[in-house]
Amino acid sequence: MNLPRQDAAAREAHKDTDFRVLLPRYHVPPIRQVYRRLLMALLVMVATVFIVYSDRGGYHDNADGSVDFLDAVYYSTVTLSTTGYGDIVPHSDSARLSNVLLVTPLRVLFLIILVGTTLEVLTERTREQWRLTRWRSALRDHTVVVGFGTKGRSAVQTICGPSASLREKERIVVVDPNPKVVESATAHGYAGVIGDATRSDVLLRAEVQKARQIIVATQRDDTAVLVTLTARQLNRTAKIVAAVREEENAPLLRQSGADAVITSASAAGRLLGMSVLSPSAGTVMEDLIQKGSGLDLVERPVVKAEVGRGVRDTDDLVVSVLRGHRLLAYDDPEASPLKSTDRLITIVRARPAGSGE
Repeated sequence: MNLPRQDAAAREAHKDTDFRVLLPRYHVPPIRQVYRRLLMALLVMVATVFIVYSDRGGYHDNADGSVDFLDAVYYSTVTLSTTGYGDIVPHSDSARLSNVLLVTPLRVLFLIILVGTTLEVLTERTREQWRLTRWRSALRDHTVVVGFGTKGRSAVQTICGPSASLREKERIVVVDPNPKVVESATAHGYAGVIGDATRSDVLLRAEVQKARQIIVATQRDDTAVLVTLTARQLNRTAKIVAAVREEENAPLLRQSGADAVITSASAAGRLLGMSVLSPSAGTVMEDLIQKGSGLDLVERPVVKAEVGRGVRDTDDLVVSVLRGHRLLAYDDPEASPLKSTDRLITIVRARPAGSGE
């Protein structure tokens, strides 16, 4: 298998998209933004009216000489929106001081609220950088998914399940060189990094050195090898699961550092053959690998009540027993009795979304 060499043209093509990290955006409906800004403007107006009216003796109205509540509202309105018309003016020291220290800042705040959209554009980059810094500092034991095609998307859906929260989705970091693919991932609530995952600096942007598990679901086998080598160099303890198209490339992935290698073409072929020989068995197998509906294949620890009991005496349907690094079949004599350090591969009924169980 020939490993690809990234030529100068390819590097130039990706120059503008390297090192970009996209976080999920949670949009506020426009009508709610309008209501929020109107409410803030109204609060500023009320505060100004209160300041002026509480010190109304320090103001002079050229019309009748006195300032009542309506005059305070009028003065506040024209002062916040303009610089005033001069018909009502502060003449005492306290009134002038309150205009300098309170009314003028409120006027500035009022104008800021009115041009909130412009201000939002100006501060977007700073706010996004702050979000990114906070996200990096909080990110630990997450899952990095390299490639968000059909394989990568299906893997993420299986990990998160149908009832995953937004916080759980943010712990999935998608790495893909295609900006549109990453934008699609962020639209679904996942964090994304645009770039070539064969480069260590791109994987570092995904905080791969702090990841618990890494899924390599690239389109090409040679790319999967390079990504696995790079990821293993950056993180010696993470569990790496990689997918390859050709079975002959699976040993190379394992030598590169992958803990598990899935041959997508062979797996699909086996499922096709099983569906031909036994359509019902094929349906059951497809149901088992689709999390959240029908039956689920689950790995769980042995509970205290099951220690010392046989495999067939558990409440769930046990398929295999994981003891250390050995995987024992349910009918293996060594599988029973169960030990407290064992893990069980069981078939259970899928829990409905939002059941909380």
